[in-house]
Amino acid sequence: MKKVSLLFFTLLFTWNVSAQEKFTVSGYIKDVSNGEGLIGVSIYVQEVKSGTQTNPYGFYSLTLPKGTYNLVLTYVGFEKITKKVDLSQDVKLDVELKDDSKLLQEVVITTKKADDNVKNIEMSVNKIDIKTMQKMPALLGEVDIIKSIQFLPGVTSVGEGASGFNVRGGGIDQNLVLLDEAPVYNSSHLFGFFSVFNPDAVKDVKLIKGGIPSQYGGRVSSILDVRMKEGNAKKPQFSGGIGSIFSRFTYERPFLKDKGSFIVALRRSYIDILAKPFLNSDLKGTSFYFYDFTAKANFRANEKNTFFLSGYFGRDTFGADFGFNWGNATTSFRWNHVFNNKLFLNNTVFYSNYDYALQSDLKEKNNQDAFRWKSNIITYSIKPDFTYYPNTNNTVTFGGQLTYYTFNPGQAVAISGGVERAIGLDDKFAVESAIYIGNEQKINSKISLQYGLRYSLYNYLGKGKALELSAATTDGERRSVTKTTLFDWGKSIQQYGNFEPRFAANFGLGQDNSIKLSYNRLAQYLHLLSNTTASSPLDVWTPSSNNIKPQLADQLALGYFHNFNDNLFETSVELYYKKLYNQIDYVRNADLLLNPAVEADLLFGKGRAYGIEFYVKKAKGKFNGWVSYTLARTERKIEGLNQNQWFPSRIDKTHNLAIVGIYDLNKRWTFSTNFTLSTGTPASFPTNKFIWQDYALPHNYYDTRNAYRIPASHRLDLAATRQTKYAFFKHGTGEWVFSIYNVYNRRNPFSVFVRQNETDPTKTEAVRYAVFGSIIPAVTYNFKF
Repeated sequence: MKKVSLLFFTLLFTWNVSAQEKFTVSGYIKDVSNGEGLIGVSIYVQEVKSGTQTNPYGFYSLTLPKGTYNLVLTYVGFEKITKKVDLSQDVKLDVELKDDSKLLQEVVITTKKADDNVKNIEMSVNKIDIKTMQKMPALLGEVDIIKSIQFLPGVTSVGEGASGFNVRGGGIDQNLVLLDEAPVYNSSHLFGFFSVFNPDAVKDVKLIKGGIPSQYGGRVSSILDVRMKEGNAKKPQFSGGIGSIFSRFTYERPFLKDKGSFIVALRRSYIDILAKPFLNSDLKGTSFYFYDFTAKANFRANEKNTFFLSGYFGRDTFGADFGFNWGNATTSFRWNHVFNNKLFLNNTVFYSNYDYALQSDLKEKNNQDAFRWKSNIITYSIKPDFTYYPNTNNTVTFGGQLTYYTFNPGQAVAISGGVERAIGLDDKFAVESAIYIGNEQKINSKISLQYGLRYSLYNYLGKGKALELSAATTDGERRSVTKTTLFDWGKSIQQYGNFEPRFAANFGLGQDNSIKLSYNRLAQYLHLLSNTTASSPLDVWTPSSNNIKPQLADQLALGYFHNFNDNLFETSVELYYKKLYNQIDYVRNADLLLNPAVEADLLFGKGRAYGIEFYVKKAKGKFNGWVSYTLARTERKIEGLNQNQWFPSRIDKTHNLAIVGIYDLNKRWTFSTNFTLSTGTPASFPTNKFIWQDYALPHNYYDTRNAYRIPASHRLDLAATRQTKYAFFKHGTGEWVFSIYNVYNRRNPFSVFVRQNETDPTKTEAVRYAVFGSIIPAVTYNFKF
């Protein structure tokens, strides 16, 4: 182990050392129209045929031997410019890029250099620009980040309207969803129909499916990194949209003599208001709506220090006399500090709270019969991230993270006959810490590497109880509690530690093609308990404990990337294989809600996911878009289930095809279409039935798991966008968006279940349930001034 560590750190800190005098050029690159820092701008040095990219805050640094150089700055959708730099001393060079008026007439698929997909070390990484999302057809005409990324290879959902998304065979809890670096535990509004991210406030969206850098951790499947806008630093700006189901309003402007800027964005649905006149007496007072508020401010104290404060607050409400509500709240405070022209710090402190509540008959005071139930998970964290730029061939990242969790699995109050009784579970506590280091190294013009190591340490803490359970049975039955031990506040109940190595390589085969490979090990200490087909807002998050080990995953990926016709077409083929450890399943008739011994209802095993992803994209021109196809398999092997044999996971989809086409007819009209086709998800059905007192009782004789599949799903959507000359009163700009969701009226099955026949209970029947069963047209008006 010592030899391996020595070799690793030798590689990490070995770069070309020259006696020649060197100087550094560094600075920020921003959008001239609003002052926003641009992420991933390519800075290419012609003389050395190498370069770098801006970080998530628009900062870059290049160290070169003394001399004169031409820096070529490229960013899709912006003018390409060349800056001549005389490096006879360190140079501070801030640049503002202008929109390319010609490219603005075209839809931009990604904001990056044209051949970046071939030459960049990243693989299994996808981006969709917000401008592209705004052109894609969407449910009820509303732009949605989560729904948009489901058109990418390797990304699926368990069905239309389902909450969250699945990546390369991982569950929705295995995706780390970040909003300005704070985790979002439930990313959906309205039971999965819309995401919590207001597109008017989003600046950048990045999905990492493999080759995950060492600065990320905590989940075993993917990272969805969403960055908010910083606010227009040039002038006040008001924008928004009025749609069929909700409206959006955003305001941004500079402040403090242009040293800072802010943005606030509001969104609220109004289904409840539109439906109110049509509700009968039984439904009077029913509320079903969601809202969210997003805000961010930044202040540049001086050239070395910039501060950011951002927050998200959103909630869904559903029901009347009996109903429930759920929501997220996040707050992030970040400090950017430039120690010198080679060392950059981003220090983040964040708070995240996801909670839900159930209640019944609470409108009247002194009600004799009522019920209240609430649950939440709260996260506090501090995360310093350093970036060191020693030279043009190496970029070193290092840092750490300390996270404190508080889990409230459920607290309830039941009132019956005026008598109040409190029931519920004790709070749970945990601390997760991590340190990491990594390096992106260019060996030569054809070979580049990215390697790193992360170590995570987890501690399950008191005050709390530790349950000792009986030995696991081979038939998957519930275990019994044999002993309960109490732990005082702050005492360690169980501790886990994991090394998480990361590696990626890019081997250039020519100007426009390359081979990439990557490996990563990931550890996850939080678990989502859900035994339903799709997750719901009432699912329970629980920490690793003495009975629940952390989930681990090893993923290996190999890809071929090739561009055609001067980067007009980008193509890639990626193979991946993922092994999963300590995967959770459930005993028959598991009780997951308000169960003090829920750990006894859990089963454990392993998983595997493997597949091949094809991706073809046309990134520029009047007609553009992409086609993605994934052939994949996701399986589980759980002790005590399916006769201890491998079986398909409930999120397994063998085939998944997605097509996105966008056509810019002229400056006013844009037309777009989406098409999806996917294999149905696995399901467990009865193999026989018993007749008892003239009722049919379905039964699975062989106890097989997920041996059948529901029918395949496919859907076509269309949209047309018309730009208007003005928004209101000859000011600003506007656009009308006309969309048709589910054009040919397909009733895609969300699930198939078996029930007794309504007229003859001695017979059973399979029922196909569809969330959408009709064409859904919509009109939305967007404006900006």
